[in-house]
Amino acid sequence: MSLIKQLWLIIGLVLLLAFGGSLMIGLTATRHYIQQEVRIKNADNANALALSMTQLDKDPVLMELLLAAQFDTGHYRAIRLENPAGETILQRQADEQIDDLPGWFVALVRFEVPPGRAVVQDGWRQYGTLTLVSQHSYAYRTLWRRGLQLTAWFLLAGLLSALLAWWIVRGIRRPLQATVTQAREIGERRFTTRPEPRTRELREVTAAMNRLSTRVREMLTEEGEKLDRLHHRLRLDPLTRVANREHFMQRLQASLESERREAHGCLALVRVGDLTAYNERLGHARIDTLLAKLGQALTRLADGEEGSFCGRLNGSDFALLLPWEDDPRALASRLAAALHPLADAAETIPLPLAVARLTPDTRRAELLSRLDAGLAEAEALGPREQVVDSGTAPPPLFTTHDQWRQALAQAFDDGVYLAHYPVLTPEGELLHHECPSRLRLRGHWRGPELFMPWVRRLALQPRLDLAVVTQALREIDRDGLPRGIHLSLEGIGDSHLIHQLQRLLTTHPDAGPALWLELPQVAVQHRLDRVRDLCQALRPHGCRIGLEHAGAGLARLADLQDLGLGYIKLDVSLVAAIEASQERQAMVRGMVTLCRSLGILSIAEGVTTHQERDTLIEIGVHGLTGPRIRDPRHNLEDDSDGD
Repeated sequence: MSLIKQLWLIIGLVLLLAFGGSLMIGLTATRHYIQQEVRIKNADNANALALSMTQLDKDPVLMELLLAAQFDTGHYRAIRLENPAGETILQRQADEQIDDLPGWFVALVRFEVPPGRAVVQDGWRQYGTLTLVSQHSYAYRTLWRRGLQLTAWFLLAGLLSALLAWWIVRGIRRPLQATVTQAREIGERRFTTRPEPRTRELREVTAAMNRLSTRVREMLTEEGEKLDRLHHRLRLDPLTRVANREHFMQRLQASLESERREAHGCLALVRVGDLTAYNERLGHARIDTLLAKLGQALTRLADGEEGSFCGRLNGSDFALLLPWEDDPRALASRLAAALHPLADAAETIPLPLAVARLTPDTRRAELLSRLDAGLAEAEALGPREQVVDSGTAPPPLFTTHDQWRQALAQAFDDGVYLAHYPVLTPEGELLHHECPSRLRLRGHWRGPELFMPWVRRLALQPRLDLAVVTQALREIDRDGLPRGIHLSLEGIGDSHLIHQLQRLLTTHPDAGPALWLELPQVAVQHRLDRVRDLCQALRPHGCRIGLEHAGAGLARLADLQDLGLGYIKLDVSLVAAIEASQERQAMVRGMVTLCRSLGILSIAEGVTTHQERDTLIEIGVHGLTGPRIRDPRHNLEDDSDGD
């Protein structure tokens, strides 16, 4: 039995005892008083009547008239006159008039009043004995009314007491429930804090739990910060704080080989010309400051865009990848506008740049070769020249905005197709299927490399997200297999989409727990409030929410786990060739340990070799996905290339 129920039981028993005891005492006292008054009345009336009869002549008629007159007043139940021998001379008797009262009540409070007795004299001789019994019906009615009044008052007092008790119990229950919830959250490895209640005992318990939660959170945050520092040391250029060459190349390769086929957009190379000469002329400090500002400017251009990143390839070369940019000339102009003023502040330092468009069949070596050639051409043309390589892009499916808008709207209405890539545990059990989307355009299922730039340009990401989730829930209802769906950064920020997702999950209550929603990590950095709203809105439906491409930023995992974060997918740049890097193994092992401490699943993305898989399993990841991960038991045929 819960403590609250015990409190209510105790309060109820106390009120019942108080009510019953007070009612019993009140009725008993009233009964005793009435009984005493009736006994006195019997004695007084018997003496008065006997005195009157003593003064009369003992004519039987007169005696009977006096007795009858006294009896007819209606206040008596019996009057009897007996001679000294015990024989009845005169008698009048009436029944108890209590038919209108409950029998149980009369039996419970039955009056036991002795009759009044007096002697009637005839001169010096005893004429007889008079016995008088008063009518009790009025006493019963008085006692009944008294009982009803006491009951009414006690019920009113009980109601007021119950309301007061409810208010007091509520004041206890709220902080108590908050303490229970906090204890449950700590048990679920969600380290929250609660305001301290006014009740001293509960305040002490809550304060102790808050200290425990805060210390554990600080410990885990400190571990996350250590991992972030290790990540920065291994992955970032120490001067410019952008990705170093190795990390940039790994991420570029992962983007070009992404299972969702996001190999589109533009890649730009920027070179600080004559870096050695300017170092000698202006000093290392000024040039280092310039390089740091160039890195910051490139980071701002990539910041907030899902899949965008920048890096420093060597001392003088910087690179910027924007997966959703399909106009290389516009990108070249934006780069010039952002970087040239920085170089002008130091001196007119050469900043040639080259931009190349990515296509779905782009290879990294070929792409970098084209950019190197373009950069050399730009340097030959002048210190601030730009060379744009538009590549050999396939002919567009549609030529105008209206055509694309109509075609995409029709594709959304017709329904999307979901490809399937299994995510397995180290034991080979299915966690879920990753499900990138395909749209049917011009009679064929097309990958995101063709339609996503236009979806973004036309601000249709929330509508695509809704169509993808709808299809995933239908498929879950059909076969029961869990599916992982990617939500776009723009969709997370759309409150209307969140409401639509809530309604959709309400109509598919059984499919909700099998839906895994993946958020881009950049959403945590730039739209944390929206992420909170999304988690709070969808948590009651049981769907799991996680982060994909997780790398840096683990110091905030403790905060994110409070929202119900269920899993993270480690970025492929951490996974690639992990068997050959002890430092990367140490970092991933720390991330996995931190995730286990928080009760979060860690899943490795982009596993391409058996060596990577074996190393990750040895490290202790909860799941793996990638080209090398296949599960024939749950293999769903991908017919996205069909008509």
